[in-house]
Amino acid sequence: MSPNYESHEYDVLIIGAGGAGLRAAIEALAQGARVAVVCKSLLGKAHTVMAEGGLAAAMANVDKADDWKTHFRDTMRGGKLLNNWRMAQLHAQEAPDRARELEQWGALFDRTESGDIMQRAFGGHTYKRLCHVGDRTGLEMIRTLQDRGVQMGFDVFMECTITRLLKDGDRVAGAFGYWRESGRFVIFRAKAIVVSTGGIGKCWKITSNSWECTGDGMALAYEAGAELLDMEFVQFHPTGMVWPPGVQGILVTEAVRGEGGILRNKNGERFMEKYDPKRMELSTRDVVARSIYTEVREGRGSPHGGAFLDISHKPAEYVKRKLPSMYHQFKELADVDITKGPMEVGPTCHYVMGGIRVDAETGQSSLAGLFAAGEAAAGLHGANRLGGNSLSDLLVFGRRAGLAAAEHAKKVSAPAFDQAQIDEAERELLAPFERSEGDSPYQIHHDLQETMQHLVGIFRNEDDLKKALGELEKLKERAKHMRVEGSRLYNPGWHLSQDVRNMLTVSEACTHAALARKESRGAHSRLDFPKTEEEWGRKNHVIANRRGEMALFEVPRPEIPDELKQLLAEETAVAR
Repeated sequence: MSPNYESHEYDVLIIGAGGAGLRAAIEALAQGARVAVVCKSLLGKAHTVMAEGGLAAAMANVDKADDWKTHFRDTMRGGKLLNNWRMAQLHAQEAPDRARELEQWGALFDRTESGDIMQRAFGGHTYKRLCHVGDRTGLEMIRTLQDRGVQMGFDVFMECTITRLLKDGDRVAGAFGYWRESGRFVIFRAKAIVVSTGGIGKCWKITSNSWECTGDGMALAYEAGAELLDMEFVQFHPTGMVWPPGVQGILVTEAVRGEGGILRNKNGERFMEKYDPKRMELSTRDVVARSIYTEVREGRGSPHGGAFLDISHKPAEYVKRKLPSMYHQFKELADVDITKGPMEVGPTCHYVMGGIRVDAETGQSSLAGLFAAGEAAAGLHGANRLGGNSLSDLLVFGRRAGLAAAEHAKKVSAPAFDQAQIDEAERELLAPFERSEGDSPYQIHHDLQETMQHLVGIFRNEDDLKKALGELEKLKERAKHMRVEGSRLYNPGWHLSQDVRNMLTVSEACTHAALARKESRGAHSRLDFPKTEEEWGRKNHVIANRRGEMALFEVPRPEIPDELKQLLAEETAVAR
């Protein structure tokens, strides 16, 4: 094995170039750190672009009564109080500043008549709180952050996949990866690493997530010895496209409901009156997704197994102005004019509330020098995320992780790692080429998606979850003997063989945690334990790698301080 690898050295290495990664990079650069951003796709192609509805921040531009306390309360109640309270507090307090900062950097938000940033209603939020750019908010956010980062001078390594974190004793020392185009290996030395690789949606068959969302960062962190938290909580967005089959799962933004869209079953009934008469279509995502699923299961679904979402009662020009992407998406992909008739929608795997366990203030994981932010990190959203909280999460905690990583890098000496780690990483990557028989990664990925879709979906029970763990064991065994043909040049099968290993890790973590949580809470619904139990609200599940075996243990949820408890109690009394 040749030691002549391409090699780079930085203070802070950021893996993932979505909103959290770019915001972390900007902050680390501002501290004077040498920063590199590595992404397995192209810059600007991050999944943040798919966040359409808006960025939740209590700016009180539309509803003057809004403040951080109400945002905190909504977030905690949406997360069924399983959230890390400190993260929820910091998020609610800092989101308005992060939104204003984005505006100063050139983000073109929709405006109120007085010229302030426009805000719209969203499920689970008491007030109109989502700052938006039509229904293309994530796209504008990435454009703005990217321009800012390029202007400040970070180095970007595009179409580069990281396959292993390198360690110096008990701290991170860098990362090993390869160029997707040529298959050549590359090594990054770094004093601090920020993981911002997004979610795990591609483990499920029907998902709003794009091909990048294969749980890479969580799997990398887990393999290196960091802990994962709350992996049982996977959000199924209530409204993805269900027809035609080629577009199944593509997101239909919650902004459609925020702007007045109504959900009906095949009998024309507005069924949300039954499930949440107070908030109706603007109930939390877990409630709306389960409601649509129940309507379909009981025979009242739309022709292709979903429900009808209708905004055609609004003026056509209003719909085209407020929801331009949705108008074009349905016109081009489904030949439906949403200004004239309803869309057909159904639940789609969308977001994981779980991820790398981090410190609330800094994003530091349980492994020295390793930080995480965005969807790859856990804690803020508890058992269920409110729409719009993900974009403000990226900004608030991307900034905090970037700041803490740069400060950490100033304090530590340059790390070292031994050749043995690199040799092992290389062997692992090349092994699929050396086998003459075995399954293709495509077949294993297909079987994994079927398993997760049918056994670890919206509704779960013990038999299904145990069966899923059995299936995952078989898939892991098959994955050890995966075979790839061709060369390392432009080889998507080889890329997938790496992704599959990551997806198996996060799928197993999710299933173990789902089996252990014997209650229903937020996005985790057990048919055999339908009640939300108080005792389960006091603990989170942690997953850790113990000498190659996946271990699960319970940790007490951080105790909420009395003054914040008081806040939660006040609103609960009103809500009753």
